[in-house]
Amino acid sequence: MTDLAWGGGGTSAEAVHTLYDRLLAPGPVLVMAPTRAAFEASVARITQPLDGVDVVIQTSGSTDGTGRLVGLSRAALAASAHATHARLGGPGQWLTSLPVHSVAGFQVVRRSALAGHRPVVYAPAGGFDVDLFAAGIAALAPAVPHYLSMVPTQLYGVVAEAPELLAGFAAILVGGAALAPDLAARASAAGARIVRTYGSTETSGGCVYDGVPLDGVGVRVVEGRVHLGGPTLLTRYLESADQPFAADGWLVTNDVGTWDGARLSVLGRADDVLISGGVNVHPAPVEAALSALGGQWVVVGVPDERWGQRVVAVTDGVLPDRDAVRAATAYLAPAERPKDVLGLAPLPLRPTGKVDRRAVAEYAARRFVRGTNQ
Repeated sequence: MTDLAWGGGGTSAEAVHTLYDRLLAPGPVLVMAPTRAAFEASVARITQPLDGVDVVIQTSGSTDGTGRLVGLSRAALAASAHATHARLGGPGQWLTSLPVHSVAGFQVVRRSALAGHRPVVYAPAGGFDVDLFAAGIAALAPAVPHYLSMVPTQLYGVVAEAPELLAGFAAILVGGAALAPDLAARASAAGARIVRTYGSTETSGGCVYDGVPLDGVGVRVVEGRVHLGGPTLLTRYLESADQPFAADGWLVTNDVGTWDGARLSVLGRADDVLISGGVNVHPAPVEAALSALGGQWVVVGVPDERWGQRVVAVTDGVLPDRDAVRAATAYLAPAERPKDVLGLAPLPLRPTGKVDRRAVAEYAARRFVRGTNQ
């Protein structure tokens, strides 16, 4: 059997630098996992061939709580890294706070290894640490472009406390979840060059930047579902014979969107779509409308006898009154407008830093069961 090795996990400097060194030369198949116990559990789940696989990364499992084991080749990961450098304007040095067992964190290290610039690690114990973030920026080498990769929750913390620290980066990649227009505008006003990324573990990370595919990446939409092609795709899923490919080899994603031949607009995950009163409601446009009220927003569905799913908006900010919510969402279709608003601070996060939608939905459902939604 192919040699398997734990590739490490977490956000520590040791994990990042160890992975950097390992990527400089060929070696065994790396199974990325937050802990050695998680590594062993992942290995035990592998049932599919490992030919053409150099790295195994588990998806976040944000929909059902169980991630898929994605087998990726070094060639696919390198193609993604080179395409990113080409789009951003060339290799540089990265400041990272993303876990290396996630595809976004792994690819920061992969790009760094290809560029020959060891990344600087920013790993706060919790929340946003202004001094630690500033120290990380100060440690970046002069005379090379500086890059940063974050999820929206992390960007929100920087913008709220020290937006001026964002201006020195040549580009800031933001992905993993929809970026609220208000948050993007505030970051841009502070001098940040924000690049919205779309992709997944199955595509070696972000493969569409600001709606435009990276070089070599193919995009099409079939019956509303986004399909992706090109050299950055996974080799296969490893824990199941079920594979995510169409008959012609394109990756069939779980995302819905539109494609005009030049630009992709992603509406959200098919699993996140709510059906309220017989109408499909995509959370992302509703969350974008509510972002004008401040705070972070998550729109979920709560079981309801009348509507099937009651559209509920949850925020970690100051709870607005109903008139403010109505005004912010007035341009949306009636079914899209939240019927209730709840507060939850802090919002629960997954290990990758993304908001845990399942946990938010469960919280909202419990509030309604107890009758404490007012």
